[in-house]
Amino acid sequence: MELDAGLTAWMLVSASLVLLMTPGLALFYGGMVRSKSVLNMMMMSFSAMGVVGVVYVLWGWSMSYASESVGGLFGNPFEQFGLWGDGNVFNADGSAVIDGGLPIIVDVGFQATFAIITVALISGAIADRVKFSTWLVFSVLWVTLSFFPLAHLVWGGGLLSGDGPFASIAEPVDFAGGTVVHINAGVAARVLALVVGKRKGFRTEVMRPHNQPLVMLGAGHQWFGWFGFNAGSAYGADGVAGLAWVNTSTAASAGILGWLITEKLRDGHATSLGAASGVVAGLVAITPAAGSLSPGGSIVLGLAAGIASALAVGLKYKWGYDDSLDVVGVHLVSGLVGTLAIGFLATDGGLFYGGDASLLAVQAVIAAVAVGISAVVTLVIALALKAIMGWRIPVDDEVTSIDLAVHSENGYEILAGRA
Repeated sequence: MELDAGLTAWMLVSASLVLLMTPGLALFYGGMVRSKSVLNMMMMSFSAMGVVGVVYVLWGWSMSYASESVGGLFGNPFEQFGLWGDGNVFNADGSAVIDGGLPIIVDVGFQATFAIITVALISGAIADRVKFSTWLVFSVLWVTLSFFPLAHLVWGGGLLSGDGPFASIAEPVDFAGGTVVHINAGVAARVLALVVGKRKGFRTEVMRPHNQPLVMLGAGHQWFGWFGFNAGSAYGADGVAGLAWVNTSTAASAGILGWLITEKLRDGHATSLGAASGVVAGLVAITPAAGSLSPGGSIVLGLAAGIASALAVGLKYKWGYDDSLDVVGVHLVSGLVGTLAIGFLATDGGLFYGGDASLLAVQAVIAAVAVGISAVVTLVIALALKAIMGWRIPVDDEVTSIDLAVHSENGYEILAGRA
């Protein structure tokens, strides 16, 4: 098949936008922690870029999209190991292309950025208190055993894809990662928070974001990058991509309003942290639904996600787990909201548009499977690493500065008295 230069350029730009999301997340998370932890928090995102960027080339692409499927659960990791194999994925002359004229190597780059951001998202749940070495090993194991199989299940022709057993009832929908990315990362965050344990001083000390402008800058970077995430997942510079773009921005805007309204009614004030978090909640919710909803439906979804996540982030205090930066409340909750809302709001098959309950049922099933896989895999990995390497840094290092103890650096030298 002949290479399509326009499609190739579109997907390269989209991949670059998605990659930008991880440094944006580093800013977002870095601003939310205390000043003594900012470098460590940002390093957890940057290390995900380092680790997953290499692993994806070695076996991640093959486990996700190999033509040889192992029971519909994951692709054969050796079929395209190192991007070698039939068709030579890395051919630059365009001889290895997929339908539509996109070089496979470009799709590899695009999909690798999804794996990177998913791992980085988890880190916010365990801020301030874990060994950097254990986090690195976890990143390799988790992306291999949870992300790649789920990507294959949902997108790579596995059991939860449009070719799977549910297709006869209704085709499962995950346009850009509601299950593979956000539910997956959100559940992993919940499990890790429980296994690792609470920060020293949780609920007895004030742990406010140290740099709110950094948080808002990070949210803006993510909003910008998310256009590659969602519009790029249309795999074409066409009307579907345009719809995904408009739905993405609309849901983010509505997410801000939903969160701020909830804060105002509950607390009497609307905060900048709430606005930034509302952006992310709306973006998360629209991710699986970007190609299925109308712009009006995206307003409804964004409002619902902003409200639901604003209410959910307080559950960690009621239930006693320390999800430091509200990964569970935002990514898991809004990921579930977006995945299930397709059954109601999809213009083709949604209940509000004259459809029956089949699409909602299938969306509930794929959400439940994503929750189950992520929970089991994360728990096994987390407990194994706890026994072998340990998760926690020494308490004294946690109290003084994880940045200085682990990285021998300070985020702000003037605060350290060494300006």
